[in-house]
Amino acid sequence: MCTSTGRPIPASKVNPGEGKLPRIVSLFSGAGGLDWGFQKDNYEIIFAVDKDPDAVATHKNAFPQTFCEQADLVEMGATKLVKEIAKHLTPGESIGVIGGPPCQGFSRSNTKSTADDPRNQLPSLYLNIVSELAASYNVEFIVFENVIGIKDKKHEKTFNGIIDQLHKLGLHQVVNELDAYNFGVPQHRNRVIIAAFESETALKAFKPKREITGNKTVRETIGDLPNPSFCCRGKTVVNKFHPNHWTMQPKSPRFTNPDSFSNQSRSFRKLDWDRPSPTVAYGHREIHVHPNGKRRLSIYEALLLQGFPTEFELTGSFSAQVQQVSNAVPPPLAYALAVAIQRALEVA
Repeated sequence: MCTSTGRPIPASKVNPGEGKLPRIVSLFSGAGGLDWGFQKDNYEIIFAVDKDPDAVATHKNAFPQTFCEQADLVEMGATKLVKEIAKHLTPGESIGVIGGPPCQGFSRSNTKSTADDPRNQLPSLYLNIVSELAASYNVEFIVFENVIGIKDKKHEKTFNGIIDQLHKLGLHQVVNELDAYNFGVPQHRNRVIIAAFESETALKAFKPKREITGNKTVRETIGDLPNPSFCCRGKTVVNKFHPNHWTMQPKSPRFTNPDSFSNQSRSFRKLDWDRPSPTVAYGHREIHVHPNGKRRLSIYEALLLQGFPTEFELTGSFSAQVQQVSNAVPPPLAYALAVAIQRALEVA
């Protein structure tokens, strides 16, 4: 197994928990892209949970002040999880719940996806947890993130069920389709964002602000980086520039002819220096090809194209890091949501 080594680096140097913002419970937290945006806006991430042990290890390194639990929420169930969360909260206090249940069952790139995919029950579990929390705490808002495909006709029953559950919880919701590119991320990444509030006034005031600054192209984002290290089976890789600046050894003959990439194949999609990246969402052998055509992107380059700060670090094997960076919510988009929610709560 290939592993990278390096130092734990906090996701943000802000002081969490300042002011009277609701404390955050993060479900299906992954590496913490959504959490990073809320912490940057001074929310305190009090509890996080994810099934993936590598993502949990990353989260613990990046958010040392947060209690992060590794657990399968399907096996654990809402009631048991809420008992664990209760160890970190005071009954009656205000909280917000954020998260993006795994989306593979809804993804349009999964051509074999079906409405009865077991993973499609995870949004309902997410809201069951919110319901359990609402019995003891004041849930002021939730943020739910997923792929655009969740709104497709074949998933209509699941999507309408989400909206119905929100209504039963007494939460007022808005469904947005947002492209991370419009929020300062050098990547086109369209996602469904459901924001729901206890206050209807807050809902009306919720308006995520587009970001006109920031890197817009691949060149601006990764154009001046040194060459990465290459991953080899059974070898421990150490890159002095950044622990995640590593990628697969280029073996395909295509890498000897950089002009041969047609971009018709998902497995060999070459990036354009002067355009934003397409969606950072890879299978193990589908990492985008670097604009020079000689290799695939490094994990670190993918992190930067997701909008993560330069000091952020993923842990685990190469495959584990591919999964974490692919599943993450871009931090600048998360920050825009956090800021918009804080402004909405201020007028409620």
